[in-house]
Amino acid sequence: MLNTNPPKTRSYRFIECIPGALVWITFVVSIILSIYAPLWAVNIIILFDLYWLIKVFYWLVYLFASFKKYKQHQKIDWMQKIHDEKIKTDDIIHLVFLPTYKEGREIIGPTIQALSTSTFPTQQMIPILAIEERDQKNALPLAKALQQQYRASFKEFLITMHPAGLPDEIPGKGSNTNWAGIKAKEWLDAHLPNQPYNRIIVSSFDIDTVVSADYFAHLTYTYCTTPDPTHASYQPVATFNNNIWEATTFARVTANSTTFWLLAELSRPQRLFTFSSHSMSFQALVDVGFWQKDIVTEDSRIFLQCLIMYNGDYRVVPLFTPLSMDNVDTGNFWRTLRELYKQQRRWAWGIEHLPYMLYHFRKNKKITRSAKWYYLFTLAEGMYTWATVPILIFVLGRMPFWFGQGDFQSSALRQSAPLILHYLLTGAMIGMFVVGIMSLLFIPKPTQKYPWWKYLLVGFQWILIPITMIIFGSIPAIDAQTRLMLGKYLGFKVTKKVRAHTPSV
Repeated sequence: MLNTNPPKTRSYRFIECIPGALVWITFVVSIILSIYAPLWAVNIIILFDLYWLIKVFYWLVYLFASFKKYKQHQKIDWMQKIHDEKIKTDDIIHLVFLPTYKEGREIIGPTIQALSTSTFPTQQMIPILAIEERDQKNALPLAKALQQQYRASFKEFLITMHPAGLPDEIPGKGSNTNWAGIKAKEWLDAHLPNQPYNRIIVSSFDIDTVVSADYFAHLTYTYCTTPDPTHASYQPVATFNNNIWEATTFARVTANSTTFWLLAELSRPQRLFTFSSHSMSFQALVDVGFWQKDIVTEDSRIFLQCLIMYNGDYRVVPLFTPLSMDNVDTGNFWRTLRELYKQQRRWAWGIEHLPYMLYHFRKNKKITRSAKWYYLFTLAEGMYTWATVPILIFVLGRMPFWFGQGDFQSSALRQSAPLILHYLLTGAMIGMFVVGIMSLLFIPKPTQKYPWWKYLLVGFQWILIPITMIIFGSIPAIDAQTRLMLGKYLGFKVTKKVRAHTPSV
C-alpha cells in the first residue's frame, strides 16, 4: 500500500543506514586526509568550494527568475482574469484541511478569518478544522465557537476529531489529516453525491497558515488551466511573516533561508516535492488513500504516493503566490532555539523518503528509469549536502592547515590555498548576502513601532548565516540521518509558537 510504510525487512533497514553512513564516512575521511594527506585534502577542499560557488550562482539565477514571476503575479487580479478568460469555476469546491493540536484562538482565528476574506467565492469553500481527541478539552469548545462564528461565510464548516491510540499510526499531522480526509469524503458522498472529485481542490495547511485574499483565486485559475490537473500538486511560496518582527534573529534567518530555497526551486519544478502547506486534487487524494498516517513528513510523502500511484505521471506545479506562517517562537530565547532545532530536524527527517522510493521504484516497472534516478539523486544529493556542506566549508576545510605537517607546511599550495579558499568562500557568501538584501522585500511593515536597533538587526541578520547553516542546518540534518541509521525513529512533535500580534497579509 502507498499510504503506509513498507515492512522493515533487512534490505529496507540497510537502505535506511546508507545516508547516515555516507555522512559519517565523509567526515572521518576528511579528518584522516587532513592529518595524513593534507595536500590531497586541500586539493579536494578547493574543488569542493569551487563546486559550491558554481552551485550558489546557479541557484541565484533560478531565484531571480522566480522572484520576477512572483512580483508579476502579485500584480494580477486573478478573479478578473478568471472572468476575462471565461473559465468555468462555479462547480469548483475548495476543501481546506486545518489540523490543530494545542493551538489557541490567537493562532487559529486569523487563519479562518483570512479564508473568509477570499476574493474567490467563499460559498465554494469548506474549512475542515481537524482536532485531536487528546486535546478535545481545549480544542472542541474553540472549534465550535469558530464554527458558529464563521459557518455562514462558507459552504460548510466541518470539525473532525481524530481518535487517540488508533493502531498503525504516529500521532501527528499525517494521522490527523488522514482521519479528516476520510471523514470529509463521507460528508461529501452524503451531502454532495454528484460533485466530481476532480472538481474539488484540497489544500492541506499548517494551522498557522494565513493566506492572502487572492490566494484561492490564483490557485483556482492555475488548477483550471493546467493540463490534467488531477495529476499535479500545487506549491505556493511559503513565507514566515506572521510574527517576523517578534521572532528571534536565528529563527528569522533560518525561516527566510527556507523561503528562498523554495522560491528558487519553483523555477525548476521537475525537482520539486510538496512542502508544508500545499494543494492538490481530491481525486488524487482519494486514489492514494489519503495522507500517510505512520510518517512524520507527510507533506512531501503525499507527492511520492501520487507519483508512484500514477506511474510517474505526476508533478508539482509552481504557484508564485505567498502564504504566511509563523516563525518558531516560544516566548523564551533558549527554548525557542531548542524548538527551532527540533523543527529543522523534523524537516530533515525527509530522508526517510529514500528507502520508501527505492522500495516502490523497484516494484513499479512503469516509471521510467531516468525518472527514478532523477528523483533519487535529487533527494539524496539535497539531504547529503544539507548535512555535510556547512561543516566541510566552515570547519573541516580548515583542518589541513591546523594539522598538516612536514613538507606540506612549506609547499606552494599551503601558502596559496588560504587566499584561494578566501576568494571562493567570499564569492559564495556574496550570493547569500544578496539573498539577505532581497529578504527585506518580503518582510511586511511592522504593526507597531520598534526601537531603531531592531530595524538594523533585521537588515544585518544575514551575518549569522555561517552559524545558522551549521547549528540549524548541518547538525539537525546529521542528527536525523544518524537516528534513521540507528533505527531510532523520530516521532512527530508540534512546534510551539507564540503570536503577540495579528499577522498582516
